[in-house]
Amino acid sequence: MSERPSRPILEALPPATLLETNNRRLIRGGVTCMHDVETVREYVGYENRHQCRRWVLRMLADRATTLRESTPDEGTSESQTHSLY
Repeated sequence: MSERPSRPILEALPPATLLETNNRRLIRGGVTCMHDVETVREYVGYENRHQCRRWVLRMLADRATTLRESTPDEGTSESQTHSLY
């Protein structure tokens, strides 16, 4: 099974566009579209350099934690990981 595309969120909704708003629902939707920790880190870096809002950083940290927990470990099937999405 191939991996989900994870970088298109950066092209469709770059950090400057997504994090420009204060609308929590829009940011939450964008964060949900992040499928790898590296992408989340890019948004964290942008937020830290610009507005440094705790609630946004917490949302991104929670997403990174979820992604790390869903990474297949040895003995865990890939289908179990993808069922979370």
